[in-house]
Amino acid sequence: MGKRKQNYYGSLCTEMYEILHEQAPRNELNFYLSYAKKGEKILEPLCGSGRFLVPFLEHGFDISGVDLSEEMLEKLRQKAPSAKVIQADIINYPVLEKFNYIFIPSGSISLVTDMNVCRIILQKMKELLAPEGKFVFAVDTVFGRCDEDSEYKVSVSVKTKEGYDLILKVKNHYDEKAQTQFSPSIYELYNGAELLQRENMDFQTHLYRYGEMEKYLRECGFRSISTYSNYQKATAVDDRCEMFIYECSI
Repeated sequence: MGKRKQNYYGSLCTEMYEILHEQAPRNELNFYLSYAKKGEKILEPLCGSGRFLVPFLEHGFDISGVDLSEEMLEKLRQKAPSAKVIQADIINYPVLEKFNYIFIPSGSISLVTDMNVCRIILQKMKELLAPEGKFVFAVDTVFGRCDEDSEYKVSVSVKTKEGYDLILKVKNHYDEKAQTQFSPSIYELYNGAELLQRENMDFQTHLYRYGEMEKYLRECGFRSISTYSNYQKATAVDDRCEMFIYECSI
């Protein structure tokens, strides 16, 4: 049996993630690239296996990355051995320099379900942001909550490069009061009928309502906050969109 940690990407989870999400969606990547400028320092917290960070490097930008999952960072280093990345909890990332642009794509901040910890992370982003800098990130919304599943069901099945079957089983429960989507998951690796490896993941996401994150950002000292509902920068007006994207400065 593998490790069970909340929102920690282990070896099987990382393998499936790489198969399904090897490259960043073009519209999302272009959106985050649009804020980048040559000669400025860029930081991607929660950078994972580098599907955003690596293209930034390829475009010649000065970017650094941080992630807690050593498995994810190992995949990143295979793609870009010289990448400036460290394995750490972003809360403990030292404020040794300021960044002109910080971005967290793909709703990764929603993986932080403890709102006190979320506030600490937002405060850390403010401390790391240079004057006139931009902090841009996305969160999932209550509009995207999953249907209730009391039993594990096969969600995804893929073939690995070795020809093994990698299967993901998931069940879902939404806590209305906490606005938290609980999706405990089981990853299983098979060679035919033989189970080679199993890994459990305690996957949780906080789903945001309109106006909720803005309050936290203002409390942390961000003065300029724009909230979008898509990568074309349509202004968000309610909860009826799958994501909120925030553009913030101090």
